Amino acid sequence: MAYVITRLCIDCKDTSCADVCPVECIYEYKGDDPDSWANQLYIHPDECIDCTNCEPACPWKAIFEEDDVPEAFADDTEKNANITDSIDDFEVASVVKGHSPTADEVETNFTKWKYEP
Repeated sequence: MAYVITRLCIDCKDTSCADVCPVECIYEYKGDDPDSWANQLYIHPDECIDCTNCEPACPWKAIFEEDDVPEAFADDTEKNANITDSIDDFEVASVVKGHSPTADEVETNFTKWKYEP
C-alpha cells in the first residue's frame, strides 16, 4: 500500500519528503500541459515501499498512507496512481531546501482545502 501526496502540497512544494525517500519514488511534473497536473509532488504507487519516511518529513502534512487519506482528498489517491500512465512527463523530485511553513501557514492551508484533521 503506497503513500499519497494530497492537494495540501499544491504550490507548497517542499522537498523534505524526497530528501528522505530511499527509493526516489517522489516525482514532479515536467511535461507541457501544466493544466493537467497540479503544481505539487506525487508518489509513484508502484515504486513506494511504504517505508513511512515521507509522511513525518512533510512540513505541510500533505502525505497520508493510502488507506488513511481523508475523504476531502479522496481524488488525490487516483491522481497519484495516474502518474504511472504519464511517467514520461515526470522526473524524480529534486531536493531543494525551501520555505518551512509556520504552524499558522499549515492551518491556513488546511482551511483553504476544507480539511479538519
